[in-house]
Amino acid sequence: MHWSMNTLPLPPYVELGVHSLSGLLWTLLLLFLWHCYRMGSDMPIPGHAHAGKLKSSSRRSMMSRSGSCIGTKCSARSKLSRSDQITPFISMETVEDEEQGQGYLTPVLSHALFPAQASAEAKKLYTALQEYAKRYSWVGMGRIHKGLREQVRLNDLSAIQKPHLFFLPDVPSVPFFPRDAHRHDIEVLEANYPVILAEFQAVYQRGIDSKSGWTSLAPKGQAVFSLYSAGVCMAGNCRSCPCTYRTLLSLRTFISSNSLGSAGFWLLGPGATLGSSYGPTNTRLRCHLGLQTPPLCELVVGGEPQCWSEGHCLLVDDSFLHTVSHKGPPDSGPRVILSVDLWHPNVAAAERQALDFMFSPDL
Repeated sequence: MHWSMNTLPLPPYVELGVHSLSGLLWTLLLLFLWHCYRMGSDMPIPGHAHAGKLKSSSRRSMMSRSGSCIGTKCSARSKLSRSDQITPFISMETVEDEEQGQGYLTPVLSHALFPAQASAEAKKLYTALQEYAKRYSWVGMGRIHKGLREQVRLNDLSAIQKPHLFFLPDVPSVPFFPRDAHRHDIEVLEANYPVILAEFQAVYQRGIDSKSGWTSLAPKGQAVFSLYSAGVCMAGNCRSCPCTYRTLLSLRTFISSNSLGSAGFWLLGPGATLGSSYGPTNTRLRCHLGLQTPPLCELVVGGEPQCWSEGHCLLVDDSFLHTVSHKGPPDSGPRVILSVDLWHPNVAAAERQALDFMFSPDL
């Protein structure tokens, strides 16, 4: 039943003054009641959503199943009619994301196969991600899932940033990060510079050989004294540098539980140059604490040159193309830094936990 303003009983008032004010209030009250009635009669039926605004996960799953029935007796129309009887569940994805196929979890929801041309390492990581999701949850795994699927395409591109193992999409990055990205850890390292330098000098004076914990690398003049190597603590070397070891443990973002993280003293002799290369991932930053920095030592990352400074840190994203050179005279001595791998500040806690599982040294 619809009311018209002509049928509403309006109170009779003709005189001015108090009676006119009372009549006005009566009129406003009746208008308000009429408005509430009209709004109530226009409410949608519960359990139905407006087209184009909300979508149900059940309807999406029924549609995907109906699409796989092409050539059989089932039809998409019958599937849709049954799905309309199911109570809708609001999804976090937008309609535009689903239409374009760009949603992070679109491959998961549609059960799309992992790219056949993916490398054995990528397939291994994808299997590890599935195992992690079974034990815990898919929540927060959208970017990791998308990154694993797009790694094949990334390897075929020529770019200034191209990590060869794993690329996490939508991570803001620059070749050199400001100190504020990891202020606490940088201040801890710089505050302990004198004792770290003293412990380095002690192990350096014992000689650079494998029996003393050193690893010589090509080109000639490059050597590493590892404290952590691919997520594994080098117990003997850490006992030789107890203060440096404790300093590493006090860092908030040190990658110590997976194969993406390492820490140690890196030497580069005069005349040595490390050719252009990419790091394994963009989920980490390398922190370089300068211990001994002779002149003419340079680090070029993504086309931007920088020099080390003794007692100060550089935050480097080594997933960019980078080169290292020491062009000082032969008597200038080696360039020495403490290199520590830290989490990229844009990698969430849930993603860090998943990456620890996927890149666990035990897998």
